[in-house]
Amino acid sequence: MVGPMRIIEKRQLMSADEIRRTLERLAHEIVEKTAGAKDLALIGVRRRGIPLAERLAKSIRASSKAEVPVGTLDITLYRDDLSTVAPQPVVQSSEIPFPVDDRDLLLVDDVLYTGRTVRAAMNGLFDLGRPRRIRLCVLVDRGHRELPVEATFVGRTVETSDAEIIEVRLQEIDHEERVMVMDRVD
Repeated sequence: MVGPMRIIEKRQLMSADEIRRTLERLAHEIVEKTAGAKDLALIGVRRRGIPLAERLAKSIRASSKAEVPVGTLDITLYRDDLSTVAPQPVVQSSEIPFPVDDRDLLLVDDVLYTGRTVRAAMNGLFDLGRPRRIRLCVLVDRGHRELPVEATFVGRTVETSDAEIIEVRLQEIDHEERVMVMDRVD
């Protein structure tokens, strides 16, 4: 009989201070590449994309004085693996308090892996309207794409194996702040 799979920490990828500095750098890049953040709105992918989007918006406001609205998107019903997630998946609400039509949207998530989360998020956004442009910002890009998805703004790119997991922990959700590379151990 095979025992349960365990996940153990392999190494720390980013400290709290490195996360803060990375988000500040990303905010400056976003302002530069979006004409001063005019007509820009951020959409945080539920869960950890939401606090990241809120932090980026705060940093963009501080550096450019641009008011950048933030929305939240739950992609649960748009996932292509919904039947394998849970017998009764819990759907949270999406809150996008602004029109997406003809808007420059920046989708924010913690880790870019296969690209399937981004595909699901875009399907959700197109159900709300027709944005002018959708770009992607991620804290960590770990590779291993299954779909042709690329982030415009990347905090850190890290090579991983399929046995590894990138775990992002944020103060708002996890009451600690760091990014780790984890190993699956049978």
